[in-house]
Amino acid sequence: MIPAIFDRLRLPVIGSPLFIISGPELVIAQCKAGIVGSFPALNARPQAMLDEWLHRITEELAAHNRDHPDRPAAPFAVNQIVHKSNDRLEADLATCAKWQVPIVITSLGARVELNTAVHGWGGITLHDVIDDRFARKAIEKGADGLIAVAAGAGGHAGRLSPFALIQEIRQWFDGPLALSGSIATGDAVLAAQAMGADFGYIGSPFIATEEANAEPGYKQGIVDGRASDIVYSNLFTGVHGNYLRASIAAAGMDPDNLPEGDLKTMDFGGGNSAKPKAWKEIWGSGQGIGAVDRIESVAARVDRLEREYDAARARLGLGRS
Repeated sequence: MIPAIFDRLRLPVIGSPLFIISGPELVIAQCKAGIVGSFPALNARPQAMLDEWLHRITEELAAHNRDHPDRPAAPFAVNQIVHKSNDRLEADLATCAKWQVPIVITSLGARVELNTAVHGWGGITLHDVIDDRFARKAIEKGADGLIAVAAGAGGHAGRLSPFALIQEIRQWFDGPLALSGSIATGDAVLAAQAMGADFGYIGSPFIATEEANAEPGYKQGIVDGRASDIVYSNLFTGVHGNYLRASIAAAGMDPDNLPEGDLKTMDFGGGNSAKPKAWKEIWGSGQGIGAVDRIESVAARVDRLEREYDAARARLGLGRS
């Protein structure tokens, strides 16, 4: 059962929260274009800025809906890092409650009390998982839906084939399910649905957009990069993730000979001056970037996704639902 909150989507797509990169400009553009826009709460620094961001997003989307009642904006989501090192979690959750954030995406930990809090203001929760065991735990703790993070996803990513991951989850779970992992075209969104997912979860292609808070070199790296330019390592955060080879080399390291990381080094502390090396200097990216051939606006990228999605459905004789 898909919650009614998703009825306003133009395409079955959720824009994934991109650490440092996703801000109000990107989220608002994604929602206006008809897909779920999202950002990590920790991107708003200092913590008080989260209130300002949510105010702006809420007001601008409400204004859009008043001006365009025939094509209202999609809902937005805030990503909460539930890892114990995130000392901002309680404050950020309170701010989300103030603005009644419609969708909360949880990562690196599932908590009953967080899901209960979100349900209390009428929101829903989606939880990142990399295997069936974590998926079951998330639902047991009250998550409404799941984001299956398969091999090839940008940033923190799993090792499992999307086929294996989706089919195992769908054996027992019939709720909202998004698939993350190298989805960069409308064809791939339809393929995710054919496998059993409800939504494609797209991140890296939105780095190469005008609204993304990424430096020009990062955006161009996404355009120039191919799947072979992605390195899978746990060195930078303690959790395995995918990164652009060129950014690792630029930091003076050998991308082919990286030491092992340590889970104990993971730190999502909310200090105002926190500037994590991963994501800022070592650039996260998924394997699907070979399909990204230009830097363009979010609106243009979503237009292209829609054309590809419709063309893929037409090739299969499906039409548009």
